[in-house]
Amino acid sequence: MPTLIDPYQRVIDYLRVSITDRCDLRCTYCLPKSFKGFEEPAHWMTLDEMRRLVGLFVGLGVRRVRLTGGEPLLRRGVDTLAAGLKRLPGLQDLSVSTNATRLDRMALPLRQAGVDRLNISLDSLDSGCMARITGRDCLSEVLRGIDAAVAAGFAPIKLNMVVQQGVNDHEVEDMVAYARQHGLVLRLIEPMPVGDTGRATVGRDLTALGEALARRTGLIPQLPGGGGGGPARYWVDPHSGMNFGVITPMSQHFCAACNRVRLGVDGTLYLCLGQNDQVPLGRLLRDGAGDDELRQAIVNGIAHKPERHEFTDRPEKIVRFMAQTGG
Repeated sequence: MPTLIDPYQRVIDYLRVSITDRCDLRCTYCLPKSFKGFEEPAHWMTLDEMRRLVGLFVGLGVRRVRLTGGEPLLRRGVDTLAAGLKRLPGLQDLSVSTNATRLDRMALPLRQAGVDRLNISLDSLDSGCMARITGRDCLSEVLRGIDAAVAAGFAPIKLNMVVQQGVNDHEVEDMVAYARQHGLVLRLIEPMPVGDTGRATVGRDLTALGEALARRTGLIPQLPGGGGGGPARYWVDPHSGMNFGVITPMSQHFCAACNRVRLGVDGTLYLCLGQNDQVPLGRLLRDGAGDDELRQAIVNGIAHKPERHEFTDRPEKIVRFMAQTGG
């Protein structure tokens, strides 16, 4: 089968697709409350254009696709898009990242469309803290969405908690207990200096915190690769089977094993979250490029994928906000 291999011999088999840069929350580490610089809807890829581009990536060896945003459940037709992508020959895993505010009514349609897995953002179990982080009182909506996802049969469901020093870091053990109780996977994430909001967020060193927490809660290290194809390092509860992981782009970056690229809502291919290298696939598509030309543009782009981000030594480099890149 065709494969996409970058200059550092990494196989690129994972594509994250932003289907909207809009979001109904304003998380402090992601978007400023006053942000209005969203992409014009006229420049968004249509669902058919997304399916076409994703199909080309899958034909080139991509096996895992995640629909992201912004908040992807704000985009009408997300379940229709998912159903179309699920039919692509060669696609092995289709997932969605969501803040879950609309998941109570979308969980079943997504499951029926063929979505395999969900990643859900949940930064706090305290309604006041959640409101301060997200910009509004949404905890009850998110918890209803999680319950709906469980009822729809999604498994595994991964909870993503961005850990901020002095904000929600005291809740980590409560979050572990919640994940255990509900049979969910918990991942703690270090905030990244993407945009002004990301640079203003103070995180915790999760390499050390994760190891200490695992010892206190009786979790044991999981073999590499046992928790999925992403960058998290996992521990497992030997009794319940609950997984707990940390994602550490700052304290212990994982660039050597990077297997992903991102497609923005306008069709821009971002080769690295922490670099500015990009390919204007959307513009080429709208200018009438055929499939062969688009495939070659993808291959040429992967041939220039950077080796690593520069978050630690050049945090000011990425001025776009996280929602503009696709999570």
